[in-house]
This record gives sequence, structure tokens and C-alpha cells, in this order.
Amino acid sequence: MADLNPTSKAFFLGPKSENEPWVRDQFQAILDQWFAWRKSLFPKDPPAITQPDKLNPAFLNSQKVLAQALTELNGLLSEETPTYSPRYLGHMVSESLLPALLGHFCALLHNPNNTSREVSRVGSVLETEAIAMLAEMIGFSAGKAWGHFTSGGTVANFEAIWRARFRMDHWLSLALFLAEKKRRRLELFEDAHMGWSQFHQLMSEHHVQESQLRPYSLAAGNPYRVAQKLSAQMGRAFEGPVFLVPGNRHFSWMKGANLFGFGQESFWTIELDSHGKMDVESLRDTIRAAKEQMRPILMVASIAGTTEAGGIDPLGDVQDYLDELARNKSWDIWHHVDAAYGGFLCAVLETQPQVLARKNVESLLAVRRAHSITIDPHKLGYVPYPCGAFLVGDKSAYAVSSFAAPYLNRQDLPAGKWVSTIEGSRSATGATATWLTGKTMGFASESFGQLVASTCRSCQGFREFLTTHLPWVVPLNPTDSNVFCFSVADKGDPLSVSNKKTSSLFFTLAEGPQFSVSTTTLNASAYSKQILAHVASFHGKKDSETLILIRCVFMNPFWANEDLNHALRQEFLAVLKTWHDREITT
Repeated sequence: MADLNPTSKAFFLGPKSENEPWVRDQFQAILDQWFAWRKSLFPKDPPAITQPDKLNPAFLNSQKVLAQALTELNGLLSEETPTYSPRYLGHMVSESLLPALLGHFCALLHNPNNTSREVSRVGSVLETEAIAMLAEMIGFSAGKAWGHFTSGGTVANFEAIWRARFRMDHWLSLALFLAEKKRRRLELFEDAHMGWSQFHQLMSEHHVQESQLRPYSLAAGNPYRVAQKLSAQMGRAFEGPVFLVPGNRHFSWMKGANLFGFGQESFWTIELDSHGKMDVESLRDTIRAAKEQMRPILMVASIAGTTEAGGIDPLGDVQDYLDELARNKSWDIWHHVDAAYGGFLCAVLETQPQVLARKNVESLLAVRRAHSITIDPHKLGYVPYPCGAFLVGDKSAYAVSSFAAPYLNRQDLPAGKWVSTIEGSRSATGATATWLTGKTMGFASESFGQLVASTCRSCQGFREFLTTHLPWVVPLNPTDSNVFCFSVADKGDPLSVSNKKTSSLFFTLAEGPQFSVSTTTLNASAYSKQILAHVASFHGKKDSETLILIRCVFMNPFWANEDLNHALRQEFLAVLKTWHDREITT
């Protein structure tokens, strides 16, 4: 087993605060610079807090009260979940990288708001540079990619919906305008996917001004009246666009359909194959059904790093099919990759591709071909919460509706990103943490790639160790990244019995102090083929519509330490054996 390289070891505090002296010095240096900066600006201003103020009993008492409350808070937080520990395998969070932690702290002290350059002259520049670093890691073309930081993957996914709606709304608005005013035949499905090239050609050919389209816009006009106009032109009821999202999707997509007013019925689920990945043949069938029912496709979303098991959809196959539709039918369909978790796996493609299955390497190489992606530095980027990001491969895909806010406009400063983000105020902490990590460690570097690859190796080694020593541990196949899911079953167990055993083991682990794991449940409504394949692996009977799994996320980098890895494996094995022995006797 390859241990972490020296760079990675230097860039983490360590589970026992091994790098405490150096980290303490850096935090003190940040505070010293912050204090000095405040003292040096506007030296002729009189002090606002005087020496008599500091000697006032009320002043001293206030500081005493704050100190006591801070002591209480620190005591409370000492009971917080120790997500920094290698023993924590529960969810997609781990110890933060020191560059990220220090960068976050620096920005926290200065408190820039990336809503506008006026209040974030430096923070907004760092955001642009950090987005470029992430784009380079993903493989987007330098100078063409664009994006911004969000509070997390949910909002980043909403950003994709907003932009996909913006362009489809433009195309449909023009088609409806031309149908009413120029007697051009409305071909709803084709027009909804016409692409910007045809849009601009039609605008020029018919001398249309964009302001003329507003009464025909579902987003900017009256959507109910516009829907009636569309229905009249179609000769049938216009039922609105649909989302095509696989059964392994994140819950945020359902939220998005609701918040943007499309309704739950617009949420069309693409079937999964026996490995729990998007079935491309099902995608083909679903697109054909959308065409037959005259339901425009707002977007196709695929997943790189599912929440349940870290799985990676066949992104290349999905994009190949959408490209085929663009060539043969001139249908421009938005493809968004939700890579909130798995986006950072792109860091291994240059130097450590062998850590992933070849098909997954091909899928991650295809991320750069999508219209947009979601990526969360606060997951596999080891950046503190909150920190998500939304990126597009080309600035033309970043366009959204325009909103006026005169108090944020100044002619002498470039426009802030507030005009094109769902969130208004946005802290610069996530961008700065990402920037300092990229500046020092480098997301596209061999060092960062080795760090991410080590977590996959730790996961694969743990899976092999556990299944070798315990035949009743049944792994969920495949293990695409650094998330290991398994159930408990003896040969021939019905699924219902396996679920009871798995739940019993989970509660034993949850009640014990040694390890933190999580549990997830796969439902047959989405995962029927994968559940059948899993049950077949232990020759059981599928007598339940759910599969309960124990979920272990190997994000902590120190599982790569050979001595620590050996000790924790043996202890985990002992816990499971003790549970199993007790189960047999009872």
C-alpha cells in the first residue's frame, strides 16, 4: 500500500494534530496581518474604542460574558461528530486540507461578499481564478469555461435548470411569435431544441427584436396565457417541458422541478441497469416518448458520484447519443453532469487512471463535453462547508435572465456575478479556500491526483479484506470510487432476512464508539435490476422491494497510512465478528 506523499501529509493537520505547531503559527500570522492591516489604514482617524472604554466595568463584564459563552460553546463542540478521524466513514465529508482551512479563515476575517465588486474587489477575482482551476481539472477549454461558487450542489443544480430554461424559453418564444405574426408553422419539439445558431438566423431573417418576444415567453410573460397560445398553435394541449433524470439522482432535482414551477409530473425517470447506472437504451426510449407526446426536454442530467454508492453513469455514451441527435435531427438538448461528489475524481485521469475501471475513466473524460456541471469542493475537494460550484464549458451557456438592482451598479467597476446567480449575497470563503488549495497543491497536479487515488485504493483494499475474511459480507457491485456499500447475508437468505441482519449490524456500529458508518436503502422502483443482481450474488430470494445497505465513505486520506490502515481494519473486523457471534447465539 502506497502511503500519502509528503505534500499531502504537510497539507493536513493530522488525526492527532500532528502538525499543530506549524498550523498554530499560521493562524497567528493571519491574525497578526489582519490586526496590522486595520491599524495601518486611515491612521489619522481617532480610535473608536478608547482606553477608558476598556477599563469600564460594563465593558470588562461584556468580555467576561463572551469568554464564558465561548468556553461553553467549545465544550459543546467537543461533542460534535469527529469527521476528521479515519474512523469516520459515514458521509461525504472528511478532514479539511490546511490550505482550504487557512484560506477560509482569511476570507472569513475580511468578510467579502461576492455579490458585487464593490464589496469584494479581491474576493471576486479569487473566485474567477478558482473557477478556472476547477475547469482545468475537469478538462474544460481554457478561456472558454465560466462559472461561480454556490452554497452547495443543490443550488448548483438549480443554476443548471435556470440556464436550460432560459435558452429553451428563448427558442419557444421566437417560434410562437413567428407562428402568430409571420404564419410560420410551429413545430414544438423541434423548435424547443433549435439551438442558438438557428435562433439567431431566424431573428435576423424575420427582423425580430428580443423585446418583441416577451409576451410569448413562459418565463418573462404570463406563463398560463403563453401556454394557451402554444396549445392553440399545436392543436392540442401544451403540457410543458420535462426533465430526464436517472433513478440514482440526488433529491435536489425534485426540489428544482417544484421550485421552478414545472410540477412533479415533469420529472421523468430514466431506468437504471443492473449496476445502478443510467441505462442509455432507456434514455433513448424516454426521448422518443417525449417527442411522441410533444414534451420538450429541458435537460438530461447524469451523475458522476451518486449519493448512495459513489457510482458513475456512462457519461460518454449519454453524450454520444445527444451528439448523434444534434447531428441527425438538429436537436440541441442540454446535458448537465451532477458531479457534486465525483467531479474531483477527474484529478486522477492524467497520472493515476489505473485506480478506476476503464469505463469510469472514459465517463470522467466525457464530463468536459457536457453543457454544465455541478461540483462540490466541500466534498472530495477537502474544503470547509459551504462550498459548491457551477461551471459551464462555454460562456454562451452561462446566459440567464437579467434583473436590475441599481444600488449594485457602477460604471467604473465590472458587473458582479449577482446578475447571473440565484443566490444574492455569496461569501467569498469557499472561493478563497478553493483558490489557496489550487494555488498550493493544485487540483490538476500529480500530488492532488495521488491524494484522491489513495482514497479509492483504501476503499478497494478494505472491500477485499472484509469480503475475504467474512463470507457473509456481500458487497454491492460495482464499487466505482471510494464508497463501499455492503449487506449482510448468508447463502440462500431471502432479501427480507438480509435486510434485518444488515439493519442489526448497522445499529451495533452506530451505538458503538469505534466507527461511524451510514446506511442507505435502494428501492425497487429505481434499482430493481441492481437489487436482483445483488440478491442473486448470495443465491437469495427477492421478497422485499428494498435493499438495505451499510455505506462506508473512504474520504479520509490517512487510511493510506499502512500501520493505521492495518489497525483499523483489524478492529472493524473484530466488531463485525463479535456482532455475528452474538447473532448466531441469539
